[in-house]
Amino acid sequence: MEKKILLLCAAGMSTSLLVTKMIKAAEEKNIKVKIEACPVEQFNEKVNEFDIFLLGPQVRFKHTDLSNIANEYNKKVEVINMVDYGTMNGAKVLEAALKALNVN
Repeated sequence: MEKKILLLCAAGMSTSLLVTKMIKAAEEKNIKVKIEACPVEQFNEKVNEFDIFLLGPQVRFKHTDLSNIANEYNKKVEVINMVDYGTMNGAKVLEAALKALNVN
């Protein structure tokens, strides 16, 4: 079953490169995932479409609020590790997301 991961950031720009690197890492490991990015303001309209939401470090202050909403839908919200985000380490971010979803 394909997992759906949405990266949330301030404007949706900085995460687009990370999404590309995560997709490449998933393809290399033959993992079926859908990965997209959008501004954090679109969270409410996307909450039904994705399994996990990854917050860019610049919007991590929204973690509690978004987690409270996501819990109602049985979804997860995680903050992307700042070092992995800064180095655009798609493989590590993908690995962390799949681990949070209990996917090996």
